[in-house]
Amino acid sequence: MIAADTLPATPVTANALKISCAACSMHQLCLPMGLEDADIDRLDQIIGKRRRLERDEPLYKMGEPFRNLYAVRFGHFKTYQINAAGEAQITGFQMAGELLGMDAISADRHHCDAVALEDSEVCEIPFAHLQDLFGQVPALLRHFHRIMSQEITREQNVMLLLGNMRAEQRFAVFLINLSARYAARGYSSTRFQLRMSREDIGNYLGLTIESISRLLSRFKKLGLVQVDKREVVLLEPARLKAMAAGTEQCSPMA
Repeated sequence: MIAADTLPATPVTANALKISCAACSMHQLCLPMGLEDADIDRLDQIIGKRRRLERDEPLYKMGEPFRNLYAVRFGHFKTYQINAAGEAQITGFQMAGELLGMDAISADRHHCDAVALEDSEVCEIPFAHLQDLFGQVPALLRHFHRIMSQEITREQNVMLLLGNMRAEQRFAVFLINLSARYAARGYSSTRFQLRMSREDIGNYLGLTIESISRLLSRFKKLGLVQVDKREVVLLEPARLKAMAAGTEQCSPMA
């Protein structure tokens, strides 16, 4: 089970929430390897503050002016857009060490809503100041380009996920993706909690909540996973990877 940072019982000022990037447990994910101490100090100077959000609290909303990028320090978020029919379409789930807000860089306005799935914390990074810093720290600019490339790849993979994959394959890809991301953060790759609801998972994967429940039940019967409320244990990660790759199938759902 993933332990979250304990929230203080008393209000915390913005100044008290300042923290050095080098001292943050997520700095190896947020910052490029080998960044000099002097460059980290420059980055520390432009970060506005750490901002804490409660469960279901919006970080930003679609149409709002773009001012900051947000590095997730702990907690989980979901991003979603409202389609022409007025329905929410979830576009991603974000966790510690990942950046939010890059959708707004091109048009200077956010193209989606971002909402905390649980009590969470982000570091606010004023983008105008970050752009100035790119000229002083080329390694940081290259790292940012890599992050943007990864985001483009993620969006392409989502399109592939929704367009060509069977329901069981979509769900296997989802679990394996979470597994890899938790492993990169030093957590267990085979035991973790689903911070999002089954309804949200179904929305993201283009499936109904009933389909998600049937898939979980089927994966349990096949000995692929163990489920206790929101906690999931991957019992056969190799088989799940094969299913995600399309090289193994389970029998059709009833």
